[in-house]
Amino acid sequence: MNFAAFSGTVMTIDDFSIGQNNEMGCYKIMSVDNGYGNVVNFVVEPTTYFVDHVMVSVGDRVTGFYDADAPTPLIYPPQFRALVMSMDSPYQNVTVDYFNRQLENSDGTLKLNLSPYTQITLQNGQAFTGNVAGRNLIVVYGATTRSIPAQTTPTKIIVLCS
Repeated sequence: MNFAAFSGTVMTIDDFSIGQNNEMGCYKIMSVDNGYGNVVNFVVEPTTYFVDHVMVSVGDRVTGFYDADAPTPLIYPPQFRALVMSMDSPYQNVTVDYFNRQLENSDGTLKLNLSPYTQITLQNGQAFTGNVAGRNLIVVYGATTRSIPAQTTPTKIIVLCS
């Protein structure tokens, strides 16, 4: 999967009908404005993972992660299916990407150094006991080195199992 991200301020949150089995209220459309005139509408599904299980409200700064290779309707503003949403914070960074056997992300800009204190879970909150290398991961981390690639010791990793 080719993950992409868009960050900004939540402008509106509305119910979104998918037209099946009276699912009204289960799906939301979240309009996000990056402050530079760019707006994205994220379709938030019951399966969209919210980092730290936060409740997002209008006015919050968020980052939405989506599959850049997924088909999307040719409309304005663009509309993407949100796979992961995170609340922006000055104290933590969140990235969603594929990490190879050396625990480097897909574009080689971030390398993970695991510690015994790194919490590694599945999306349902249960412990993950396998190898995180070669997987799509949600990584929550603080500071990074200024090396190339930047290195960090994540506080939390959520494994995205297919």
